[in-house]
Amino acid sequence: MPCVDALEFRVKDPELRDIFDEDAELYERARPRYPAALVEELGRVTGAGPGVRVLEIAPGTGKLTVDLAASGCSITGVEIGPGMAAVARRQLSAFAGVDVVVAAFEQWELPPEPFDAVVCATAFHWLDPAVRLPKAARALRPAGLLGVVTTHHVAGGTEDFFAEVQECYERWDPATPPGLRQTRESDLATDTTEFTGSPYFTGVAVHGHAQEITYSTGQYLDVLLTYSNHRALPEPARNGLLASIRELIDSRYGGVVTKRYWHELVTAVRVGP
Repeated sequence: MPCVDALEFRVKDPELRDIFDEDAELYERARPRYPAALVEELGRVTGAGPGVRVLEIAPGTGKLTVDLAASGCSITGVEIGPGMAAVARRQLSAFAGVDVVVAAFEQWELPPEPFDAVVCATAFHWLDPAVRLPKAARALRPAGLLGVVTTHHVAGGTEDFFAEVQECYERWDPATPPGLRQTRESDLATDTTEFTGSPYFTGVAVHGHAQEITYSTGQYLDVLLTYSNHRALPEPARNGLLASIRELIDSRYGGVVTKRYWHELVTAVRVGP
């Protein structure tokens, strides 16, 4: 299991799904956008442009939506958090063809007209596994495109820091497995079984895109506070963890660390009719 700030990669607790809405402004400020190459690829495979209808599941504050909307396509975003949706609407106010509704995708009533594409960025794992693929298929026209983006923190950037920081996690959260280390993107085994085994989709493909982002101490701590399991820590443990990470970055890394992200775009084509 790769080390991505230790806590981020525990099994997702469905009860934490709404926790991002506690500070939507921080999420918008701290979370990175997606690499331009990934956005370009997604636009190409979906045919995004004027006249193309896209459903985005869990757009958050619009980190992917803003770039996708620039193609001229119309987008309906279904976001569970009202605070996140409000920020997304502000970020997308320049695009007349974009609408963000507040709802859980699993309970949202699909419109009569199917979409040309359904996309979901770094949120698919939060959706009910029994619902997400069948409902995404129902939302699509035959031969429509499903695009799912996953995000991993992989080896690279300031590697020594990410090895040393595990001591901070092990100290402040006893549930942290000892000795976690980052995995290189070349060693990640993408599990596409859910897609290839689905009767609703065919033509499954995976393409990876890397980016490295350099953060000041404060910026890096802000990023950590957008991760669900960091936010869910008891306040004394969370404060202790953040203080120890701050001390490590400031004292040993000159107040700056670089983090390497590996984004995978999984695409699949809706079986018709």
